[in-house]
Amino acid sequence: MPRFNGSIALLGATLLTASGSLWAAGDTPPAEAAAPAANPPSAEARDCIPLSRIQSTTVLDDRTILFRLHGGETLVSHLPHRCGGLGIEKAFGYKTSLSQLCSTDIIWVVRQAGGRIERGASCGLGKFEPYVEPAGDEAAKDNGKLEPM
Repeated sequence: MPRFNGSIALLGATLLTASGSLWAAGDTPPAEAAAPAANPPSAEARDCIPLSRIQSTTVLDDRTILFRLHGGETLVSHLPHRCGGLGIEKAFGYKTSLSQLCSTDIIWVVRQAGGRIERGASCGLGKFEPYVEPAGDEAAKDNGKLEPM
């Protein structure tokens, strides 16, 4: 029997979009505000995460999933390709014989149709990157958008 992710929460966020500011000639561009990391300092992107560490997941859209781990760490996986229906259904399933979920694993969209649960599109995961949550005024300005470290 496939494992279904039962702890999906809706989060109104989108991918980080580029924004620019204009300033008059001779003006100094505004200094970039450094948002504090929501995670403890971490190395680079990871290929796998232990299943036992996954506390919850949040599907943001057809290409982005947040993984909240026990211990307060949050990772983001940017899928290499759009996964049709993932952003609408906000739920996915996976099957692995290992004790970890890896970027080489395939997930599938969990669809509810007529009171039944069905498999939707199958998609590959991306690497798991540390997630930095926007802080203070920047959070309001960014409207909760993602920014990997």
